[in-house]
Order: sequence, then C-alpha cells, then structure tokens
Amino acid sequence: MRLSFLKILVAGVLSATVGAGWAMENHQELLKNLHLPEGFSISVYADNLPNARSLALGDKGVVFVGTGKEGKVYAVADSNGDGVAEPHQLVASGLTMPNGVAYKDGALYVAAINRILRYDAIGQHLDHPPAPVVVYDKFPEDKHHGWKYLRFGPDGKLYTAVGAPCNICNPEKDIYTALVRLNPDGSDLEILARGIRNTVGFDWQPQTNELFFNDNGRDYLGEDAPPDELNRWAGKGGHFGYPYCHGGDIPDPEFAAGKKCADFTAPVWKYPAHVAPLGMRFYQGGLFPAEYKNQLFVAQHGSWNRSEPQGYKVVLVKFDKQGEVVAEEDFISGWLDKDGAVSGRPVDILALPDGGLLVSDDKNGLVYKVSYHSKH
Repeated sequence: MRLSFLKILVAGVLSATVGAGWAMENHQELLKNLHLPEGFSISVYADNLPNARSLALGDKGVVFVGTGKEGKVYAVADSNGDGVAEPHQLVASGLTMPNGVAYKDGALYVAAINRILRYDAIGQHLDHPPAPVVVYDKFPEDKHHGWKYLRFGPDGKLYTAVGAPCNICNPEKDIYTALVRLNPDGSDLEILARGIRNTVGFDWQPQTNELFFNDNGRDYLGEDAPPDELNRWAGKGGHFGYPYCHGGDIPDPEFAAGKKCADFTAPVWKYPAHVAPLGMRFYQGGLFPAEYKNQLFVAQHGSWNRSEPQGYKVVLVKFDKQGEVVAEEDFISGWLDKDGAVSGRPVDILALPDGGLLVSDDKNGLVYKVSYHSKH
C-alpha cells in the first residue's frame, strides 16, 4: 500500500512537470510575438488564472485577481523574488462576475454585479478565506455591462460605476450610466457623474489627483465610429453624453433629438473606435526611464465585431507638463497579428513595488510582468 502511494506521488510529480513544461513552451511562443520598446522585457508572472481580469495589490506583494465568468478571485505572490509568482490560491468562488477587486487596511473588497463584498484580514487567511461581509447590495443585477471596476480614491472612498444595461438605450433609473462612490462601510452612496456607457478602468493623475476614466463607445454606428473615450471627471453633476452624444461630437441617431453635443463633457482623448480600453494606470514607479513617470498605461481589450480587428494591445497615453493629453503610442503589441488572429486580450494594469508592471490577459488566464533593463 505504501508502494502504491509512492507510485501515485511520483506519477503526480511527473505529470505536473510535463504539464509545466508544456505550459512554459506555449508561454514562450506567445511571448516571442510581443513587441515592446527597447530595454523592456515581458514574462509570464502567473498562469492558470482562467479569465483573469482586474488586479489589486495587497500587503507583502500579494496580488488579487478578479475574474468574470469564472466567478472566482485568486491571490498570487512572488514570495522568493524570482520574478514568477508561486501557484495561486483561491480566495473566493461562486460569485457573479467578480471583476472588481480593491484592497485597503488588510481587507479585500470585491465588486460582483449588484454587490460589494469585504474579506477581512485576508492576508492572514489566504489558505482559509473568511466568509465575506456584504458592504453594499443595491446595485442593479443586469449582466449587460454589469462588470464593475473597483478602486479606492485619494479620499479613502470606494469608486465604481454602473454601466448601461444595453448597447444603446436611455435607462430611467439614475444609477445606470453612472460613476459612483461610497464609504468603505457601504454608506453615503453618491452619483458623481452620468452619461457613461461602460467604464471598466479609471485612475487618478498623480500630480493633480484628478480622476480619469475610460469609456467604451456604442456599437453599430460603423467600423470607425464612435471613438472610445478617455475622460476627466471635473466635479459632481457632470454628464458625459451617453446616449445622446458620442465622442464629444457625434449625435446619436436614435436619442440626440433636442440635444446638443456641446452641452455635454467631451473626452480629453479619443481612442480608435471599438478598441475597448479597460484597465489603466498612471506610472509612478522608479524602474522605467524618467519619461514614463506619471504617464498613463492603458489596456485595450480589442474589438469584438469589427471586420478588421483592432486594439489588443497596451498603449501609452502621454501627458504634457500642463497635464493635457498629447499623444498615444503602442507600448505592448503583438497579440493581434497581421492576419487578424488574436493570441491574447489585455484587461488590467498594476504597478508592483519594484516598479515592474503587471498586465492581465483574460483570453489566456495569464498575468504578465513588464521589466526594464538599462544598458548602463
């Protein structure tokens, strides 16, 4: 009986080794097709994370990974400092599209459609996660644009958004198409702005603490319209146009009657149509060259029904000294080849304490790490 157990154990180790080797070969094939600026490298930081989406940094280098259709939340960490995370730990399951993850004061917050949940002292209980506390459970339950991004702002409040429950419509309830914030205990929900079709990514500009957010434009207005948007929130009560106006100057054929695009807040930058900009981060680390400091990295998830696909990359949105957007350039490309084949879909971006940048990929269930190696 002891011999049988030993055989099983050895077989299991061999199987795991073969599986790891197969996975590594496939990762290398994927990585060799990715293009970055000179001096930068990209590697697989964590794998076997089906539908990996939003990322949040906890204590001691632990990274929490939200998912969509998988209904799970994972924790990964590079405990030995070799640049690769150890096998993940499952910290939550059975949730409805738990895309959004945020971390504060030892607790993990998870946004799952109509609810925000809190897992207390999660860092001490990764192997036996506690039952969640319901922070808020009054968001709509619509799955169409139901994923929620979740971040703590500089004011210590939780920020998220409620998308439109459709491609194009004019929902009656104010909570739809809204950017919102609330206290960490779920109290004092405020609607900050409306007219936002679907934002699954936002961040605060380091020098000004101004909130910038991506917004995915409507479908079926053409291959090249409307543009996806980068917006700046300027104060409570703002309206960013949806469903009446798109991209700042395109009236909607169904809903624009009696409306003027000039009456709504225009985007500060227009991305190409249908690239689906999601997660974004202003870079504040010290590893990358100085010209990247306080510039914005954006994950473009990629078009879903365009005849010629576009997006599927991470771009750098460049700001001038006055804090205005002046350019967009590719930072990581190659997930979309010249024949239109797609090998990966970036979702979110997170900076590590060492200055490296993590990028999630929900097509492959991976988290990549981007590093910089100076020649000097």
